[in-house]
Amino acid sequence: MSFGQGGPYRPGGGFGPGGSQPPTPDWAALADDTARRGRRRKLMFIGGGVLATAAVAAIVATAVISSGGDQGDSNKSDKSASQLPSPQDLPSESPTPEPTFSDVAPPAPPKPLDIISSAKRDKAPISTGSLFPGDKAVGNGHEYTKAATAATKNCATATQGGLGSVLTNNGCRQLFRATFSKDGVAVTVGIAVFDTKAAAERAKNQSGPNVASLAGDGVPVFCRQADCQASANAIGRYAYFTIAGYTSGADVTTSDTKAVGAGRDIADYAFRRVLERGNQQASAAATATN
Repeated sequence: MSFGQGGPYRPGGGFGPGGSQPPTPDWAALADDTARRGRRRKLMFIGGGVLATAAVAAIVATAVISSGGDQGDSNKSDKSASQLPSPQDLPSESPTPEPTFSDVAPPAPPKPLDIISSAKRDKAPISTGSLFPGDKAVGNGHEYTKAATAATKNCATATQGGLGSVLTNNGCRQLFRATFSKDGVAVTVGIAVFDTKAAAERAKNQSGPNVASLAGDGVPVFCRQADCQASANAIGRYAYFTIAGYTSGADVTTSDTKAVGAGRDIADYAFRRVLERGNQQASAAATATN
């Protein structure tokens, strides 16, 4: 007997008045239906268990990964921290040395004029070659040709008139002479050497008739009979004298400018030559102290 497609009961069957005997349940169908529901619940239970197990496994794995990462970071931090030197192990900063200065000031470089003012300091060799170098002399921009030169320790023998005794009385050590000429004018300059500046100043102030002219090397005797232009001056322990005139023997007049100008030029040249002597010695002394 079949219930058709409606389920365990036949369509229209029931328990009511006028009905036939209550139908007998189809136990086999009920059993099959129960079995199907049981299998379905079992499958659902198994599926749910698998999902739960997977979820738990994921949670555990996440925890393990998190724990492992933290542990790694912790170990790394601990390792890094353990590698850092302790404050007492750090090298101390080297102190910067303080500059030191001597309390003793370096000596001032010598002054050229101080050197040539005293025989104790003025030690460089001296000669006509060092005082009158080359074959030319330039004074105030004018050039003259050098002729004869001479040197003597008997200073009075190279003078005229009263200058000889003035040089001797003030302790003249040497007298160096040189003659320069240009355009018919000749000038003899004499540089007298003393021990002190004071002696040279006295000789300049006391000088009368002048140094004797020096002929030679194309320059004839001059200023022996004629009137000539004379001058006297001093620098340091040196007094220098000039006598200027014409090689023709003509007199130098008060209105003359040519011979007077030549005498002034050679006097300027003599001044600069003596000062250069001081400059050279001062430079050498400064270099030696550095």
